[in-house]
Amino acid sequence: MLHGRRILLVIAGGIAAYKSLELIRRLRERGAAVRCVMTAAAQRFVTPLAAQTLSADRVYTDLFSLTEENEMGHLRLSQEADLIVVAPATADLIAKLVAGLADDLASTVLIASDKPILLAPAMNTRMWANAATQANVALLEKRGVTRIGPEAGPLAEAESGVGRMAEPDAIANAVEAHFVAHAALRGRKALVTSGPTEEAIDPVRYIANRSSGKQGHAIAAALARLGADTVLVSGPTREADPPGVRVIHVRSAREMLAACEAQLPADVAVCAAAVADWRVETAAQKLKKKGAPPALKLVENPDILATVARAGNRRPRLVVGFAAETENLVAAAQEKRVKKGCDWILANDVSAASGVFGGGSNDVRLVDGRSVEAWGRLSKRDVGERLAARIAQFFDRKAAE
Repeated sequence: MLHGRRILLVIAGGIAAYKSLELIRRLRERGAAVRCVMTAAAQRFVTPLAAQTLSADRVYTDLFSLTEENEMGHLRLSQEADLIVVAPATADLIAKLVAGLADDLASTVLIASDKPILLAPAMNTRMWANAATQANVALLEKRGVTRIGPEAGPLAEAESGVGRMAEPDAIANAVEAHFVAHAALRGRKALVTSGPTEEAIDPVRYIANRSSGKQGHAIAAALARLGADTVLVSGPTREADPPGVRVIHVRSAREMLAACEAQLPADVAVCAAAVADWRVETAAQKLKKKGAPPALKLVENPDILATVARAGNRRPRLVVGFAAETENLVAAAQEKRVKKGCDWILANDVSAASGVFGGGSNDVRLVDGRSVEAWGRLSKRDVGERLAARIAQFFDRKAAE
């Protein structure tokens, strides 16, 4: 399935463009988010409104849209995609991609992108057989561009031959196959913690923190997209369970620790939850107002990160923690990494001015004992994907040793 995958669909001009509308439907049925770019010629065959209705996202058509280009729209479109699908891929657009031409939005997006590209060629059989087209396709394949089709069958000109665009289901299958082939963490088990914990004061009250769970959930989703068997142990959040992830819902730190220990051993553990450092000696009955406020006795909670990092022969090969700090960010993270016994720490500023708690972005630094790597301000999804990619690289290196 394609849950959480972001597909940029480039629709070029050709009668086969009508199939692209069905392709949008098929990709979304499998869980993908689809965003469309249409050439001027494509709009002669299908309307942007139809593509927008089926994709439930804006359709992009104009390279010189002042609003979008003020935000470097052609770069953002490819940066936010996991895969670019060109369907139909005409002889003209294929030739532009080979030559590096960028005279409209579609060709500019393709030239400016560093994301994988899947072509679904569609054209007259003589155009497909032309030596120039065959040479162009062969060169693109050498550059790493993949394709599906074209197929043999009836063509628009009352002819028959090779040139027919692959059917939408076949293209959707090829998209799925792409991600399976690139599932760098397939066969690995990942354990992720997320969100806050709630520590009961009495049967109706609790203490907690402002963690939204957005970052931990994004990390779990990114690991799952790379093929990891991912278990997410989540405190109370408003975040939806990530697709393709097994989720265990807990409330307190002790419940979270028990759930984590039950999931060991694992290959990697990412402790992104904001676990309460203390809990209250809980009252059996609701505390009543009796003038002076009650004295709450705090008891130290178990340290989940340290426990996982010191789990003996059940310890994950890679343990990653978070250092949520409001000052002395890097120094505190370096000290925490040693104290907890984990391999990596992601240090992030959670001061009120940062907007991290509850916000959609994060500014982290990866501390691994040898260096400090500043990632800059990224969306929490992008932080998750970057961390997942680094984890995959870690296991690739270990396998090569």
